[in-house]
Amino acid sequence: MSFLEGIRIKPASWVKAACYACAVVLMYYSTLKELYFQWLGEENSYCWFIPFVTLYIIWEKRVELTRLASAPSWLGLVPLGMGILLFWLGELGGEYMTLYLSLWLVIIGVVWLHLGWRKMRIIAFALIVMLAMFPLPNFINTRATVWAKNISSQLGVWMLHMIGMSAYREGNIIDLGFTLLQVVDACSGLRYILPMMLFGLLFAYWFNAHIWKKTALFLSSIPLSILLNSLRIALTGILYSVIGVAAAEGFFHGFSGWLVFMASLPFFLIEMLVFKKLPPKEKYGRATQVIAGENVNRLEKTKNGKAFLQPQFVMSMAVLLLTVGLSQGIEFRQRVAIGRPFNQFPMQIGEWKGSPEVMEREFRDALDFSDYILATYTDSRGKTVNLYVAYYQDQRKGESIHSPETCIPMNGWTFNQAGDSTVTLADGKTSVEINRALIEKTGTRELAYFWFPQRGRNLTKLYQMKLFTFWDALTKQRTDGALVRVLTPVYESEQVEDAEQRLQTFTRNIVPVLEGFIPGKDLR
Repeated sequence: MSFLEGIRIKPASWVKAACYACAVVLMYYSTLKELYFQWLGEENSYCWFIPFVTLYIIWEKRVELTRLASAPSWLGLVPLGMGILLFWLGELGGEYMTLYLSLWLVIIGVVWLHLGWRKMRIIAFALIVMLAMFPLPNFINTRATVWAKNISSQLGVWMLHMIGMSAYREGNIIDLGFTLLQVVDACSGLRYILPMMLFGLLFAYWFNAHIWKKTALFLSSIPLSILLNSLRIALTGILYSVIGVAAAEGFFHGFSGWLVFMASLPFFLIEMLVFKKLPPKEKYGRATQVIAGENVNRLEKTKNGKAFLQPQFVMSMAVLLLTVGLSQGIEFRQRVAIGRPFNQFPMQIGEWKGSPEVMEREFRDALDFSDYILATYTDSRGKTVNLYVAYYQDQRKGESIHSPETCIPMNGWTFNQAGDSTVTLADGKTSVEINRALIEKTGTRELAYFWFPQRGRNLTKLYQMKLFTFWDALTKQRTDGALVRVLTPVYESEQVEDAEQRLQTFTRNIVPVLEGFIPGKDLR
């Protein structure tokens, strides 16, 4: 069987594919550029292989695809339309993951429009695998990282105890007596969970067995990745006692990660051998292939000489090009200047006396705000509250508000007792909804409040912020907004309730002051 056996693609199809490719690149140019830079990160390096895996799975089905007649279907407009909707939601709301899903749905819609449902079913798995090209949003990454980090470090310490080494874990810090090891996000197991889940999915796809065995094989990839990463942490602790800091960084650190990942392959093969011996033992995959082969021979072949300008092609190209024209030709955002610059922010608020701070340049560049205030306020008893406010004249993809729910855990803090709360202002009638979280790191506890003033609204959820940003861009041409975060330590001599009272008092005083700086519903 030659490499190109069964592949018969008409010249008109190549031209259509080129037209679609050009339209998609024009429409998603900034999105594809961001995707490229994300793939350059070590944690997403596996994404480079996904397009080749997808093409290989489709190539495997080449004979079935060419034997089966294409049946263009207008039902493809459903995913295409959903993709266009998500494009505008992501473009105006400033969310890349929404744009990634939009790109995937547009591809699904175009394929469905031209090939029809029967061919879509044949390549459905390849289209699902395509989703692995898109890195998860930061807030999902962060939460999964914390979960995997805790389990990996606990098992790693247990393994060290099993061989007689002294080790004590506090949060993500492992105390070996002679040194401290920090289980950072890169070692949390998430970097291995996602590609290993993909490995498990591919093994399950090619595994000629019952569906329950395929499912079990795929699900086993999650505990397997965490178990092997725990072994990596334990080995790092052992090698640290022999070769020192080199075991936790540089070549040894990277090589140990690669070695642990490759060690998963024999485990998958062993699982498959065990499952083969369990009932039922029917070879479902082979039977399915025979039935599929018999069915396609009875299908009607496509007629030669189909018109190049078929209605589905004209309609979908018109929709894509119209979207490109609107997105490139119309400015949906106006830059709204801050009411007053934050360098005029008062350093005396009630009993609180402030001391301004300067954020490091690398963080200012990463956050990409228009203006900010960072200051520590001290009350008459010497207790402190840290205030951080970031203002954005407009929000775009990659230039939007970063939630503390993402940023704080990335610095090693864990969220506890997180949830919504309310602060009643001095008039006793007005209140502000806020996010509240007790955060901890290596024995240190702090209480945090944060919320998002957005064009006259005080929001607490990221999805609310994205939806209102999308809506206000369409109806008001405004996407300006701010993040307000106040933070206070829970001192050893006090309870959480004392810190709570301090934050309530400070927030009650600071909200009216902020209204003079952050633009509200109506621009003055």
